[in-house]
Amino acid sequence: MHPRKNTSAMRMVGAQLACFRRAAGYTQRALAELVCADAETIASIEQGRRVLKPELARELDALLDTKGALMAAVENMPEVDRYPLWAEQYMDEEQRAIALSFYANQVLPGLLQNEEYARAVFRCRVPSFSEDEITFQVGARLDRQDILHRKVPPSLSFVLSEAIIRDRLGGHAVYKGMLRHLLECARLPGLALQIMPLGRETHAALAGPFILLETPELQHLAYTETQRGSQFVADPDEVSILARKYAMLRTQALNTEESMGLLDRLLGEL
Repeated sequence: MHPRKNTSAMRMVGAQLACFRRAAGYTQRALAELVCADAETIASIEQGRRVLKPELARELDALLDTKGALMAAVENMPEVDRYPLWAEQYMDEEQRAIALSFYANQVLPGLLQNEEYARAVFRCRVPSFSEDEITFQVGARLDRQDILHRKVPPSLSFVLSEAIIRDRLGGHAVYKGMLRHLLECARLPGLALQIMPLGRETHAALAGPFILLETPELQHLAYTETQRGSQFVADPDEVSILARKYAMLRTQALNTEESMGLLDRLLGEL
């Protein structure tokens, strides 16, 4: 994991990018297309809500003929305290995993959250985050999602409680955007999204959410979180128990087509 960046420095780098972009005559959308990114990514960087990564900084410097100014700014951004140690190991493994399986019952996994939903999640925190901290946390969460769009993405499976897709965190507009985003994610290659319906008489994971990972070395790991911490599970017997739970969950949940149909119906009702 990298140390997190100072939010005022992020805003400064974003303002520089906006200035260079306008001077070169590009709109945010046009620039995004040239670097194979989303327009929202460029907008978020320019507004200081998302970190400009070194690889993208180099590409933008070359495209905008800025003589390495953006790369220099990124390399010299002041750093503040790191993520909690318990989160670092998981995030490192997530970035290199070849397969990830998520069961969630309360909130969307970070890899499926769009920006507005992520912001609503962090605004629910008790005790509250400052606006600067929320901005940083949202940007870091969105940065993790790069693995969804790399040339060879990991195999991804999600089983989500129906309660998650019926909660309206952030209000009507955020809820509508979340449903649309989930449908977009469900169409990504190599990603399977299933919804565990409410009202079931049996349930394989009443003990709570968890994540299964497979590393490039074919090691199988698991990860669980609680209110005040987390646990990495490497013991093969314990991982096997969670893997069996997940296999049963997939048989109890709606299949991928039924799940997309439910999301479509909920969106159509708005």
